[in-house]
Amino acid sequence: MGQKNRIDLNSDVGESFGNYKLGLDEEVIPLITSANIACGFHAGDPGVMEKTIALAKKHGVAPGAHPGFPDLMGFGRRNIDATFEEIKGYVAYQVGALHAFAAMEGLRLQHVKPHGALYNMAFKNFGIWEAVAEVISRLGQNLILVAMAGPGRERLEAVGSKYGVRIAYEFFADRAYNRDGSLVSRREPGAIIHDRDKAAERVLKLIREGKVVAIDGTEIPLSADTICVHGDNPAAVMLTKKLRETLAGAGIEVAPMGNFL
Repeated sequence: MGQKNRIDLNSDVGESFGNYKLGLDEEVIPLITSANIACGFHAGDPGVMEKTIALAKKHGVAPGAHPGFPDLMGFGRRNIDATFEEIKGYVAYQVGALHAFAAMEGLRLQHVKPHGALYNMAFKNFGIWEAVAEVISRLGQNLILVAMAGPGRERLEAVGSKYGVRIAYEFFADRAYNRDGSLVSRREPGAIIHDRDKAAERVLKLIREGKVVAIDGTEIPLSADTICVHGDNPAAVMLTKKLRETLAGAGIEVAPMGNFL
């Protein structure tokens, strides 16, 4: 795997709802290049969507939809036994809503990244990826589908080819990986990496060498187009700043995924 000289930084934003504020969008959006914006099903509401799109425009950040299951109380993290047709409807509804707010600001959506349980379930049931990719292809917006780098890449490539959809693979800067390329369960010790320097070193190794050190100490091949960073607490914002500093020092350009995929 050759060394890359560009990478995208994405974050889940726009997750406040009504009087309830969640996340530090004003602090994190200026630091990223692609924004995954909640569309009202698991979080967010019309006012928050409008405000988040405006923030993205102000800072030159590419907006994308972050559709999830209709589960506000569970924040979209609970598995729902939905049919593929229902999932297509959920995704079309949410992407369409965010597209309207983006259009009012003169913007186009760049990507779609499923949220929470919808995202996790798709890796166990690739029919969900098919459903999402079909919707994306039928919308005619040349949208990019964001999925986790790791197991199942060949099957994801096949889905992308079938529907003519570009796929961006993401790496989680603050999460430990198993030897098979999957994420270590949050229930396991060491699953979350709190050391900013260590997280930045891992990202740099991924970009330069196409490798990551798994939790058991082995080096595994892994490549990604976008780095997922979290911005829901001050420590996460500091990590994002550290990543920007490290990448700049290494001469690696940070740019929206749509600029190079």
